[in-house]
Amino acid sequence: MSNQRTEVVIVGAGFSGLSAAHELKKAGVDFVLLEARDRVGGRVEAKQNGLGERVDSGGQFLCQDMPELMALVGARGRTLVETHVDGEFIAQPPMSEAEAERTYAASMAIRERMSRISPDDPAIAGLTVADWLERQSDPRDVKAAFRSMIEGLWCQALEKVPLWHLIDNDRRITNEVTELQYFVGETMHSLADDLAGDLGDRLRLGMPVTRIERQQDGVRVVTATCSIEARAVLVAVPPVMASRIEHSPPLPVGLSKALGAWQSGTVIKVLVRYARAFWRDRGLSGMVMWRDLPGLFACDAGKDDDHAALVVFIGGPLALRWRELSDAALRSQLTAKLEAALGAEAAAVLDISYRDWTNDRWSGGAYSDLIVDVTATNAERDILAGASPVYFAASELSPSFPGYIEGAIVAGRIAARKVIPGLQSAIATSASGS
Repeated sequence: MSNQRTEVVIVGAGFSGLSAAHELKKAGVDFVLLEARDRVGGRVEAKQNGLGERVDSGGQFLCQDMPELMALVGARGRTLVETHVDGEFIAQPPMSEAEAERTYAASMAIRERMSRISPDDPAIAGLTVADWLERQSDPRDVKAAFRSMIEGLWCQALEKVPLWHLIDNDRRITNEVTELQYFVGETMHSLADDLAGDLGDRLRLGMPVTRIERQQDGVRVVTATCSIEARAVLVAVPPVMASRIEHSPPLPVGLSKALGAWQSGTVIKVLVRYARAFWRDRGLSGMVMWRDLPGLFACDAGKDDDHAALVVFIGGPLALRWRELSDAALRSQLTAKLEAALGAEAAAVLDISYRDWTNDRWSGGAYSDLIVDVTATNAERDILAGASPVYFAASELSPSFPGYIEGAIVAGRIAARKVIPGLQSAIATSASGS
């Protein structure tokens, strides 16, 4: 096993780790970025579908209210494709357009009512989102639409999510336009590749970290093939994955408990390609929400007339059930649901490709981790405090857009800026020989 030395080791080359690396690079700090996968991007990924097209199989969408991500898209010369949202929204089981609009507005009213509650309100202590929803007097259909929306967004059963945690998350997601406003024509993952390309040999792929040892003058970060000594380590992976790294000596009890309070979301992302966007011809947006199957949602992801596509998200408990289906059964089930919602033309599929993120080896799941311990009100604070010289960064911990790519960029930069002053001071002291 080889031994190396640097100033900082960053663990994880998702957008948090890549953003932190760029901050350190700008500050002139030496670092090594270790990534367990054979690629960068974390929960942002691109793969070839059955037609040979490179498509986003992970995080994809963004909107104008995400300033850091929008700036990155512009700086890297990427093409923004405006998501097609014009036309009628389809609800399943079927209801009239007016009824669907009323139901959607009423479900959003539940969300707004929830967001007005203070996360610190003692009246909601110990309540899950499901507990609180049961106490509301809204019609059953409206509650079902709210459940489908939230389980689709957060990919977790409402029975597991503390109400205070969802309120706190929602307050940090501040977009006023739909988060589905745009996607990147060249794939979102191409941005991660660009960021990685600037780092040269400081990026090491295929190197999962197994242990972090805190020492008197820094840390020792251990992989299967090498150990790296550094002044500090920045663990830039989701909380669930961070909790699986061995620490010697063990992390403080409070920090260890905080890392263990999370559970990864469960989602299967599907891209369905068609010869033409037949739904647009019929005045439909391509957007479908299934109230009877919470967590199932579809929207238009076509780039142009020659690239007609729907993206379908299967989230939360539904993903856990459907992932047990055979490949053929899953495709059949999905096609049948689309045909029932959009008509017989939905059966004329050119290609279906999907990515099951449930229990993903190096992310734990997707789109993000959520706290599932109703008593863990200090979990984020404890993780952000870290145990110097061990620091943490993840989209889930971001002050803005937690669980989104925007949040990952912000979290990585904040964490790096927290580490830099102490490093510069230590380096200066070392250089002076004092």
